[in-house]
Amino acid sequence: MLVCVTGGTGFVGAHSVAALLRAGCQVRLLVRDKAAVGPALRPLGVEPDEVEICAGDICDEPAVSAAVRGADAVLHAASVYSFDSRRAAEMRRVNLLGTETVLDAALRADVGRIVYVSSIVAMYPAANRVLDARTPVGRPRDVYMATKAAADEVARGYQEVAAPVFITYPPALLGPHDPHRGDQTSRLRYALRGLTPIWPTGGFPVGDVRDTAELHAAVITEPRPESDRLFGPGRHLTTRQYMRTVRRVTGRRLPSAHLPGKAMLPLGRMVDGLQKAWPWHIPAEYGAIYTCACDCRVAADAPTQGVAARPVEETFTDTVRWLHAGGQLTDRQAGAALAGRD
Repeated sequence: MLVCVTGGTGFVGAHSVAALLRAGCQVRLLVRDKAAVGPALRPLGVEPDEVEICAGDICDEPAVSAAVRGADAVLHAASVYSFDSRRAAEMRRVNLLGTETVLDAALRADVGRIVYVSSIVAMYPAANRVLDARTPVGRPRDVYMATKAAADEVARGYQEVAAPVFITYPPALLGPHDPHRGDQTSRLRYALRGLTPIWPTGGFPVGDVRDTAELHAAVITEPRPESDRLFGPGRHLTTRQYMRTVRRVTGRRLPSAHLPGKAMLPLGRMVDGLQKAWPWHIPAEYGAIYTCACDCRVAADAPTQGVAARPVEETFTDTVRWLHAGGQLTDRQAGAALAGRD
């Protein structure tokens, strides 16, 4: 089976490529920069010559059409995941226009199975704060979340006309080997460096990127997916539980204060406005606060294609060890997570 993957040099995409290869698939990547393939895949045990590489942008229809031609399946994992207000235009272009371009090209090429990687936040805010395959697309007030919701509507529109489109909803993802040290990895690093001592109350589902990658491989390769809307395995953590988990795996005290999430939303708006003029990233974005204030969880019986979530302590420990090994955390910051390292 030949699978065309977009976003294969990103966090979810790279791990999904490795999982697809382990499942016996051939993989073709559509990437903007061929030089990024090696750094993203080699840490996962994949050499660039193990995949076919096409250069192109996901918003360029001819490039996308060429990449999906002849593929048995498409995994559309390309996305800009950021709560940084400075990237709003980029998110609107990539997350919405890119999804429209890829799904349209895949359907015109008569691809047998198309998997779009959405996000749980596309359903935020949910009326009962519980998400499952029947939850409607939300109307979130953050730019990133709104672009994912709009793209989700595009994918669901194809489902309504019986197109072979499947949607996955990953939670907030951690794990080793994040090629771009994305939002969640950076948030954990900020916490370990003592830069985020104040947290909103509420919480969010957290999962391991390796489990979501296994979900993608299963949805693409197994004959009968459990549902046309599936959830990346994970567990809901309140922000207090999140910090307690960080303390357990590092053995550090890491004091934190927790203020009402809704009360912190004006602060998030102010930070977003300031961020547009401030050259360095401020780790207190409106979207992150809003996510916690919405405090949604995934239903216990939500479809995951039989992929179970690994223990959150394992995920946090492996992420901290990887950050330390890359020189992004000191011995003191990583703490007890370094015990038993190779």
